[in-house]
Amino acid sequence: MENVVIIGAGIGGLIAGSLLAKKGYKVTIFEAHGAPGGYTAGFYRKGYYFESGTVSFEASASVFKAMKDIGALGKIDFEKQRLRLYSEDFDGIPGSYGEFKRLIYSAFPAEKGKLDTAFRELDKIAAMTENMDKPLPFLYSGFEFFKAVLPFAAGGVRLMKLAGHYGNMTSSEFAAKYFEKGSKLHRLFCSFGYPEMSAMMVGSSLSGLFADLWTVKGGMQSWADVLAENFRELGGGLRLNSRVDRIITKDKAAVGVLCNHTVYDADYVISAGDYKKTLLKLLDDDSLVPETLRDKIGAAPVSEGYFTVYLGLNLKDEGLKKYMKAPHVLFFNLSPGFGGYNSDDEEFFNKTSVELYSPSMENPGLAPEGKSSLMLQAKVPCRWMDNWGGGDREAYLLLKQKAADALISGASRLIPGLSGRIEYRDAATPLTYEKFTGNTDGASCAWCWNPEKKFYQSAMSANIETPVKNLYIGSCWAMQVGGVPGALAAAYRCAGKIK
Repeated sequence: MENVVIIGAGIGGLIAGSLLAKKGYKVTIFEAHGAPGGYTAGFYRKGYYFESGTVSFEASASVFKAMKDIGALGKIDFEKQRLRLYSEDFDGIPGSYGEFKRLIYSAFPAEKGKLDTAFRELDKIAAMTENMDKPLPFLYSGFEFFKAVLPFAAGGVRLMKLAGHYGNMTSSEFAAKYFEKGSKLHRLFCSFGYPEMSAMMVGSSLSGLFADLWTVKGGMQSWADVLAENFRELGGGLRLNSRVDRIITKDKAAVGVLCNHTVYDADYVISAGDYKKTLLKLLDDDSLVPETLRDKIGAAPVSEGYFTVYLGLNLKDEGLKKYMKAPHVLFFNLSPGFGGYNSDDEEFFNKTSVELYSPSMENPGLAPEGKSSLMLQAKVPCRWMDNWGGGDREAYLLLKQKAADALISGASRLIPGLSGRIEYRDAATPLTYEKFTGNTDGASCAWCWNPEKKFYQSAMSANIETPVKNLYIGSCWAMQVGGVPGALAAAYRCAGKIK
C-alpha cells in the first residue's frame, strides 16, 4: 500500500485525502492548527460563532459532486444565500442577473444609454456562462471528463473570442470605456470581486453571484469537521497541531516530511497550502527549484487579504434583520474621494465599501439566545501602511483599532446605533490570516486576479505539478483564481495523478 502525506487540512487537502483513502491508499494529513478547515473554518468567542475566512461559495454543482463522491453529501446542510446590494443610490436583493440589471437601471435612469452599452457586452459573457451549471471537468476522469467538457466546448469559439477580448481587460479599463472615471457607475463596476480583475471574470461572476451563492447552515467549521470525520471513517489519519517543518527529498523526489523533529516517509506528498511557501521555504533542497522559477514565484503578487471585524451584538436576530434584510450585504461606498487600493492611503478604511455578514441570521444557534453575530469585512491593499506598522507592535494595534472603528462607523449608516450594541469585539488583519492559514500576505483567494499580473498563463488551468517529482499542489493555489472551485479541481487532479 502506497503512502501519501498531505500538508494542510483545508478543503483541498480533506477532499484529496478522502478520494485517495477511498482508492485504498494510506493517507495522513498534517494540520498545523487544532482544528481542520484552513480558510474554510470558523470559531466561537463568548458564545458567538464567526467564520474564519470563507462565508460563501459558488460552483455548487462541483461542491455537491465532491461531497457525493466521498460519501458525505447527506451529512451537511448547505443553504442558498441571499445577497443584498446597498448604497445611497440603490437597495435590493436580486435573485438573478436580470434582477441585478433592473436594480441598477432604476438607480441611474439618466445613464440608461451608457448602461445599455456596458450591459450589452457583459450580457455576452453572462450568456456564455449562465448555463454552465455542471461540475468542473477537472472533477472527472477518462470518458466522463470528455463528456463534462462538452458544455464548455459547445460555445468554445465564441467563448475564446470573448476571453481574448475581455480576459486581459481589467475591471477599471472596462468601466472606463462606458462611464466617466471617478463617477458612481465607474466605481460600482470596479467594485465587484477583486481589484482590477478581468472584465471576463466580472461578467461571469455576476451571472452566478445571485443564482448560485451558498453557505453552510451550521457554519463553515461544521463543514470542515464533517469532512475530517468522513476522512477518518475512510481510514485516513488526521494529525492536528502538527506543523510540517520540511518536505524531505531524495534523488529529486519528495519522500516524506519532517514534523516535530520526526521524519514521516511517503511515496507522494501533496501540499494543500500556499504555493510560495511550499517551494520557497519547505523544501529541504533549494536547488530543486530553478533560479528563474524561484524569482518568478517570489515576485508573483497574490490576491488581496481581508480585514475583518468580529462583533457580538446585544441585539436579537429579528432586530438585526430589520436593518440588514439579508444575512449578507454588500454596502457600496460610491462617493468621491476613493483613490483605489493604495497601500499608503492611511484613510483607506474611511473610504472603502464594507461587506456585512451575520452567521446568526443564517442560523440563530450561532449566537447566544436573544443576541446576534456580525462580521464586517473589507479587502485591503496588499501590505497596507508598511504591512500594518512595519513590525512595530504598538503601531499595528493602533492601525487595527483605527481600521475597525472606520468599518463600524461605515456599517452604522446601515445599522443605526451599532456601536452601542457591541458586547464582543475583535478583528483580524491579513497578518492574522497569514498566521493561521499560511497564505502569503493573508491572500484570500490564491494568486492576484489582475490579468496583467497573473502567475499561470491560463486563468482556468489546474496546475498541480511542481519541479519536484511526487510533490503536488493540492490547494486553491493550483489555479490562478483559486477559491473553493480551485481547491476542488486541485484535489481531484492530485487524486487522479496518484495511481
